[in-house]
Amino acid sequence: MMDLQDIVALSLWYSAPRRRIVSALRSLPDCTLDVLVEMIGRRAGSVVRVGALRDAAEAALEAAGRRAIRAVAWGRDGYPPLLAETPDPPVVLWVSGTVDVLALPSVAIVGSRAASPYGLEVAERFASDLAGCGLAVVSGLARGIDSAAHRGALEGGGPTVAVLGSGPDVIYPPEHARLAKEITERGAVVSELAPGTPPRAFHFPLRNRIISGLSRAVVVVEAAERSGSLITAECALEQGREVMAVPGSVLNGRNAGCHALIRDGAMLADSAIDVVAALNGLPGGLALRASPTDETHPLVEKMGPGETYDLDQLCALSGEDPAVLLELLLTLELRGTVRRLAGGRFVRSKRSC
Repeated sequence: MMDLQDIVALSLWYSAPRRRIVSALRSLPDCTLDVLVEMIGRRAGSVVRVGALRDAAEAALEAAGRRAIRAVAWGRDGYPPLLAETPDPPVVLWVSGTVDVLALPSVAIVGSRAASPYGLEVAERFASDLAGCGLAVVSGLARGIDSAAHRGALEGGGPTVAVLGSGPDVIYPPEHARLAKEITERGAVVSELAPGTPPRAFHFPLRNRIISGLSRAVVVVEAAERSGSLITAECALEQGREVMAVPGSVLNGRNAGCHALIRDGAMLADSAIDVVAALNGLPGGLALRASPTDETHPLVEKMGPGETYDLDQLCALSGEDPAVLLELLLTLELRGTVRRLAGGRFVRSKRSC
């Protein structure tokens, strides 16, 4: 069996077909790096110097060690078993955080980067409830639905896994650096790209197969007709995973991709209970955690989940004059039942489903 440095060297051979490398490792587990490079290179017409690959692997492992990042190789301890069974698993996963979380039963939540308040509310709610019943939540740390899913999972007290289109130490987008740190403390940030690798446009479609491969089901929230989230859904279908979609408004194009998935046979999901049912229950007899009851102000009850309101609309709903209403809204913000958005609009805060 090849040592870790040689397997990392194979993973850094970017000009070789990925599936061919994994296929060779599966069929020839005792083969040496030199023989595999010769065999694969001859078939693929890709010439590479083995010494250069080993040098690159040594440098990558040293960089990972300085950043407390672990290289987890296919076929070795710690590699997530569900991902290992997929047709195109990464040769190596670079993991910042807890490796063991990758073996937990997981659900992916993905969707639009330009998400609406409704979409963000749904992603946080689903993630919080799923985390509360023992499932890890997987997503891609992108703006919009992805980051809402990670935050919801953390709020729900469970682990979450972020799969990057860059090295695990290169956080993109940069404003999610603090979120990534929280994720590593409670879960893991992972990538098939070595430490120091910058984000590139072609990296992101490739990482989608890892998001779905780690998960038992993929839930799509707010995807337009050409959304990158649909690539994750396609990967999930290829890998034999359950694909679910959350319905939304038909008055804009934000949900066209989700509605197309439902028309094509994806399961409609309007709560975490639907996701659990699709997975035929949870291991260990876990059940959805009931959320604590709280008293809700009548105004909040009149606000539709995910809908935004300006001050005039809330005056009409409440029957209060603006001065009284602004004082009430401040109180509701402090309680966490209402959130103030840009532009002076308000939205009802998420509640457990």
